Amino acid sequence: MSRVDAHHHIWDLTVREQSWMVGPELDPIRRNFSIDDLAPQAAAAGITATVLVQTVGQVDETVEFLQVAASNDLVAGVVGWVDLTAPDVAEQLTGLLARPDGSYLKGIRHQVHDEPDVNWLLRPDVQRGLSAVADAGLVYDLLTKPPHLPAAIETARALPHLTFVVDHISKPVIGDPLDPWATDFRRLAALPNVTCKLSGMVTEAPWSTWNPTDLQPYADTVLEAFGPNRIMFGSDWPVCLLAATYAEVVQTAETLTAALTPTERESVFTTTATHTYNL
Repeated sequence: MSRVDAHHHIWDLTVREQSWMVGPELDPIRRNFSIDDLAPQAAAAGITATVLVQTVGQVDETVEFLQVAASNDLVAGVVGWVDLTAPDVAEQLTGLLARPDGSYLKGIRHQVHDEPDVNWLLRPDVQRGLSAVADAGLVYDLLTKPPHLPAAIETARALPHLTFVVDHISKPVIGDPLDPWATDFRRLAALPNVTCKLSGMVTEAPWSTWNPTDLQPYADTVLEAFGPNRIMFGSDWPVCLLAATYAEVVQTAETLTAALTPTERESVFTTTATHTYNL
């Protein structure tokens, strides 16, 4: 059976800096990662298609990712970046989609969790940009932390024609009490235009001591709130390498979803991502 990794990155530090890569604790991933580095690990884990996700707020990176997708059988789609606040955001999206490799652009993302304003998503110019994403037939990846969830809920409610994908289950700190994250998360999941990636959990847990049991209550909350046909697996490679190998991340996702039926597991590992991103 084909399987999709709905969330990974690549970067070349000789081309551009990764401004988020601050502090010595990130030294293990402070090197170049290419799609050729991922390919054998994906193959070993039975992953046949991936979604390549932006890491910086630069359109140039999105263009490069589209080129990677067009020249590589593994990458089936790209979640890129445009400035949602730009007056010409619709034209920028049209230009990207009109490229020969533009059909690989499936979604847009912004590092909302790095914005000092937890209500950044509610700004009128951002809302206008998000409407342009919807009009372009693209989805929007929500990169948030728990404090941003109220604004995310209001935004998803205000834009029912836009499909939102929550990255990394909104990054709760594994080991902290489930609330208030779980309560807000369920409110977001109640909106039909929102899906979620089962991703990013290993790096929100203690990197050297976590085990799947630590993650299970969070995964169970996600599974209960969204249901398997609105959940998709993502590795968050190579960021995940801070806490786990690629194989361990895939195996952990299999463990966390072991109670599902075969059809439900197929939704998590294949169908949801294929449908949501039109792969």
